[in-house]
Amino acid sequence: MGHLWTLLTHAHSLAGPVLMLLYPLYASVMAIESPSKIDDEQWLAYWILYSFLTLLEMLLQPLLEWIPIWYDAKLILAAWLVLPQFKGAAFLYERFVREHILKRRAKSSSSSSTSSPDGKPKSKNKFVDFITPKKGEHEAY
Repeated sequence: MGHLWTLLTHAHSLAGPVLMLLYPLYASVMAIESPSKIDDEQWLAYWILYSFLTLLEMLLQPLLEWIPIWYDAKLILAAWLVLPQFKGAAFLYERFVREHILKRRAKSSSSSSTSSPDGKPKSKNKFVDFITPKKGEHEAY
């Protein structure tokens, strides 16, 4: 019984990295190589949500140490986000994240009332302007 318990413990500790990192990395590469955009959206949404979950977990680490089933709950949440049968990442992104982004984008575009000499609206946040691709720009891949 001792060897079986040790094996189960190691399998349980490997399940997280495999489910949360290895499989999504593989699926993301396959999504980039496929002509469909649907799988791209699923995996971009997954990485956004995974990053948010990781940051939240880092901030709440002292509290989460007192919750004995946190790792198991996180594993179940990751399975729901990752597995193609559920497409949880795309669902959460469409349902919650996207509406906040669209609201902020609409608010920022209406608040940039100043214009540059060429007549185009000038944003107050120069860093966002620097990293955001402009319409008509094409990547040279």
